[in-house]
Amino acid sequence: MPVENPRVTGHVFLKALYEDDYYPDHVLDRGRAILLRLCERIEAEQPADVDALYVLTRAATEEFNDLETAFEEAGSEIETVAREELAEAFWSVAQAYGFADADVEELIATRNW
Repeated sequence: MPVENPRVTGHVFLKALYEDDYYPDHVLDRGRAILLRLCERIEAEQPADVDALYVLTRAATEEFNDLETAFEEAGSEIETVAREELAEAFWSVAQAYGFADADVEELIATRNW
């Protein structure tokens, strides 16, 4: 199911990371896919409140935890710049779907990065 929210379809996820050669595009592509799958799940499941949203974002965060190995194998890592960009991406998703009261730390509470 393709994402329909125009605030998402018009957004370039992880743009700052794509612009930095330290982060390999093929790994960032996998991260972008995680974020788009998150958006697809939000549109399909339509979480009723922010707590239901947190369940979805934390599952996506777990996928990023698993992606850390791919970053390391490519000579990169999820360090300060990447952490901030990822947090911003999750917050942008929450905002795009009307969860203005979402706490960014709660969105990514299961992170290992």
